[in-house]
Amino acid sequence: MRTSVRPLRRTLLRLLPLAALAAGIGFNAPACAAGELVVSAAASLTNAFKAVGDAYEKQHPGTRVLFNFGASDVLMQQIVKGAPADVFASADQKAMDRAADEKVIAPGTRRDFAANSLVLIVPVDSRAAAPASLHDLAAPGVKRVAYGDPASVPVGRYTEGALRAAGVWDAVSAKGVLAANVRQSLDYVARGEVDAGFVFGTDAAVMPGRVKVALTVPTQTAITYPIAVVKDSQHAAQAQSFVDFVTSPQGQKVLATFGFKPAAGK
Repeated sequence: MRTSVRPLRRTLLRLLPLAALAAGIGFNAPACAAGELVVSAAASLTNAFKAVGDAYEKQHPGTRVLFNFGASDVLMQQIVKGAPADVFASADQKAMDRAADEKVIAPGTRRDFAANSLVLIVPVDSRAAAPASLHDLAAPGVKRVAYGDPASVPVGRYTEGALRAAGVWDAVSAKGVLAANVRQSLDYVARGEVDAGFVFGTDAAVMPGRVKVALTVPTQTAITYPIAVVKDSQHAAQAQSFVDFVTSPQGQKVLATFGFKPAAGK
């Protein structure tokens, strides 16, 4: 049976209206102010997109980029329910496909802009031997393994695919600790609350003194990030400008400093 640990402390009070929308609670969120651009982006993009936003603002005086970071599927549902957003950036194609199916992204604006890797991490001060293969996670000595919920978190879907391919999904999922997003999985490992966890390579790099990579895990599909303008954006031209900046050489350079690789074909 999957277990859970205490939730992360969050400083997301300013995003409570969006959370209410995601939960299906009625809430009339105010429209974005003129000159403000709201970007809903996958949690794994947190550090990189903050830097991208700073660089974009320098090139576009008078524009302020606001971010809403979280699990890709949750963000998509928020947009479907009417949460204010101008740009949506997902950590996998499935979440963006769903957004397209729901007709909430502007046709012709979807573009792949980055690639990542899946890694298995352990606490840097762990006294246990680091897993040498995915099969080691099935050993009795491994009690808890953190990964994103496959139902809503891209890293969880990649994890499930990798574990199924290795033939150990049933054994590992029985000791799984489901995280609401990839950064929560990272934090569980960093605090030593689990024996190991699955995150993206760029997330592991955020806490080099607290976690270490035990394995780079092959995935069934390439890990690519799509971005698109939200169809009902009140700032469509600015939103497209931000998408263009992310995919530009300057935007790609910023992403590279955080470990992101170019998307195939870029």
